[in-house]
Amino acid sequence: MLQSWVRRRSSAQSLVLRSRIVLESADGHAIAEVARRLGITTDTVRAWRRRFLERRLDGLCDEPRPGVPRKITDADVERVVVKTLEETPKDATHWSTRSMAAATGMSQSAISRIWRAFALQPHRAETFKLSKDPLFIDKVRGVVGLYLDSPERALVPCVDEKSQIQALDRSQPVLPMMPGVPERRSHDYVRAGTTTLFAALDTATGKVIGSLHRRHRAVEFKKFLAKLDREVPARLLTLVWVGAESSGFVDVQWLWLNFREACTLSDG
Repeated sequence: MLQSWVRRRSSAQSLVLRSRIVLESADGHAIAEVARRLGITTDTVRAWRRRFLERRLDGLCDEPRPGVPRKITDADVERVVVKTLEETPKDATHWSTRSMAAATGMSQSAISRIWRAFALQPHRAETFKLSKDPLFIDKVRGVVGLYLDSPERALVPCVDEKSQIQALDRSQPVLPMMPGVPERRSHDYVRAGTTTLFAALDTATGKVIGSLHRRHRAVEFKKFLAKLDREVPARLLTLVWVGAESSGFVDVQWLWLNFREACTLSDG
C-alpha cells in the first residue's frame, strides 16, 4: 500500500512524504539518514514513525481538523441551485437571499455563498434580440467594415435620433450646497413639452455634433444635416449611418446627397 501511494500520481504530496519516511525506515536507515535523504527534520521523521507504529496506515492520514462540522451537505447545495434555476417565488419575480433562505431553511449568508460559488445572480437580467433578416450578416459586415476600414479621407459619423424627450424643470429653483447642507431640490417638476435630439458621433475622435428641435420631421432632420455639413471639414468624404427612423426621411436623404460630392447613407 505504501508503494502504491508513492507511485500514484493523484496522491497528496504530504501522504507521499509520510510513506517514504516509513519505507526508508523499513530499509534500516537511521532517523538522521532518513531526514537527510528526504530533506526534512529529524523531528518530522520521529513523529510519523511513531504515528505509523501506533495506528499503522491510518496514522499517516490527516486527522480531522478542528472547527464546527459542516452542516450544509452537497444535497442541500444542489437543492438551492435547482430551486434557483427552475422555480420562482410566489410573491416576486425572482429569488432574493432572504426569500430563498426562508424557503430552504438556511441562512442568508449560506445562500449568498452558494450563489457566488455557482455565479448565480437572480436579480440580474440581460436583453437579446435575434434578427429574422436573411441579409443580416451581410449588413453587419457592411456596417462594421465601414467603421473599421473606411475609405481614404473619410469621416464616418454614427447618426441617430431620440424623439419625445420630456423637457422637465423643477417647480422651484435648486438650492445650492452649503457647508453641512447638501444641494436641495423640489421633489416635483413642471412639464415643458417634448424635444427631439439629432446627434452624430465621430467614432474616431469621440466628438458629438447634435441639435435639439421642437418637432420631429424631415425639415428638422434636414437642418441637422446642414449643421453637420458645416462642422465637417470640406475636404473630408462623409459617410453617414442613419438610424431606422431617420432613414425614413427619403427626401432629406436626397438633399443630403446634394451637400457633398460623395456621401453614403445606410439604413440601420
